[in-house]
Amino acid sequence: MPNTATLPFAARATADKPLLGLTILLVEDSRFSSEAVRIMSLRSGARLRRADCITSARRHMRLYRPSIVIVDVGLPDGSGLDLIRELDTARPRVQALIGTSADDAMGPDTIQAGADQFLAKPYHSVGVFQQMILNVLPGNAPPRGPRLIDTGSVEPDLVVYRDELHHAKNLFSQNPNSAMRQYLRQFLMGVARAVDDTDLIQAAQQGDFTRMRRLVDQRLTEIHPI
Repeated sequence: MPNTATLPFAARATADKPLLGLTILLVEDSRFSSEAVRIMSLRSGARLRRADCITSARRHMRLYRPSIVIVDVGLPDGSGLDLIRELDTARPRVQALIGTSADDAMGPDTIQAGADQFLAKPYHSVGVFQQMILNVLPGNAPPRGPRLIDTGSVEPDLVVYRDELHHAKNLFSQNPNSAMRQYLRQFLMGVARAVDDTDLIQAAQQGDFTRMRRLVDQRLTEIHPI
């Protein structure tokens, strides 16, 4: 029996599963964002693995060789930009390296660090997700023939949303230092954009931690127990 890990990508991809045969490593601490990528990967035919921090991602890369790595800029144990630089210079290099953030201003920084493309949060469109990955894969990898466009969208999960807010509340209670406050700002911006919470988005963009903390508490009281 042939080893499917060595088969050409085009031999496995189908019109409705254009990423079939690919493995994605998502380096993302947010369960909210991770769940969205999981759903989009499933619909696209890709296998998803997840690392929730830089340390975990490095451990993973020592054991596995994913086709695609998606790295969030804001991670709890450091900047995702450092990991992008590390993966860009590694040999052999992954086929596609993508940076992501809820802060659009981080787009140029991810490209400068070595990412092939920048994926802005929140993640909603399955079709956009598929096309972006196909565009950055090596030219001989994806099938270039007709394919079905997935027009589906990914909706936020209320249970995960509540958990993310509780996580932020816990971090606020620990009197975070400047590095953790920056991480909190990026984390909450991602959560806020996923649910289109304009007040929380604005507070995160302005770095207004007093308002951010107040809004987190307020949102938690607004969510009915599940």
